[in-house]
Amino acid sequence: MSVADIWWKAHPHDLHRLTDRVSSVYIERSHLDRAENAIAIINRRETVRLPAALVAVVLLGPGTRVTHGAMQLLADSGTAVCWVGEQGVRMYAAGLGPSRGAALLQRQAYLVSRTTTRLEVARAMYAMRFPGEDVSTLTMQQLRGREGARVRKVYRQQARQHGVPWNGRAYKAGDAFAVGDDLNRLLSAANAALYGICHAVIVGLGASPGLGFIHTGSATSFVMDIADLYKAEYTIPLAFQLAARGLLEERDARTALRDRIAGTGLLPRIIKDVKTLLAPEGVDLPDPEVNLLWDERGNPVPGGVNWSDDFDFPVIDPSMDQTHISVIGPEFDTPTTEAGES
Repeated sequence: MSVADIWWKAHPHDLHRLTDRVSSVYIERSHLDRAENAIAIINRRETVRLPAALVAVVLLGPGTRVTHGAMQLLADSGTAVCWVGEQGVRMYAAGLGPSRGAALLQRQAYLVSRTTTRLEVARAMYAMRFPGEDVSTLTMQQLRGREGARVRKVYRQQARQHGVPWNGRAYKAGDAFAVGDDLNRLLSAANAALYGICHAVIVGLGASPGLGFIHTGSATSFVMDIADLYKAEYTIPLAFQLAARGLLEERDARTALRDRIAGTGLLPRIIKDVKTLLAPEGVDLPDPEVNLLWDERGNPVPGGVNWSDDFDFPVIDPSMDQTHISVIGPEFDTPTTEAGES
């Protein structure tokens, strides 16, 4: 999207809150158009219409065509748009965030900039990897040690289960097939695909991919934080399974992970986990998420208002459940590239 897309037409008070929107809509092999105030998803099998203002993020997969009118409506509705690979296993580009506010981003920045709260979130992430164990008093050094031991144990278990030799992890950032044996290269390729879907979710929700709680110093630190929650369940077993079957190409890892993601509903799970980590139960984000002005007394006030006059500040609350919608058209007669068309 261009800078001009920042100047929406809809009044910010008329936007639905992020927490009241459908979490995500994934579209593949379909045509995306505008039908009044709805987006129309059209393919050879069906037509689906969704109110644009009730969607947090639209993920455009391979074989997707989108009209200017549809993009204009999504921008005006404060809906994020991400261009991704199949089932989100690649993250190519992203448009606007899912709302005009920065509540989730501000919450993330608050948590990561304070040692106490940053450690609390890091512990919560490790607690998700050690179910049933109390990690509330462990230091970061202790947590890293526990995690290293856990991952080594997973590698050994998978090697025994699939009869694949394991000589330790080796990789080169940015090039999945540059370093290590076939198994290591499969691991790197699968992890890169997992990073893609995590990146799409984080950007789509309006959080920062760079503000990590365990990792730091990278523009994708938070992406790596979130992806690490799922590697022992997804990419590590998958790489050993593929190696045991002699499927050693990068595409083998990518397509196999794509199918597993689609079959297990990982995308809505990542959405839920990111929201839970940044805004757990009992923590309310600023409401509504609109253009506000900072106030030194700690209470933001509405922007776009002539403060010499009285004003009303309506709040819209449609109370919509969180869901993930996937619309995938039938196979084309001719093969398509992985990158979505636009």
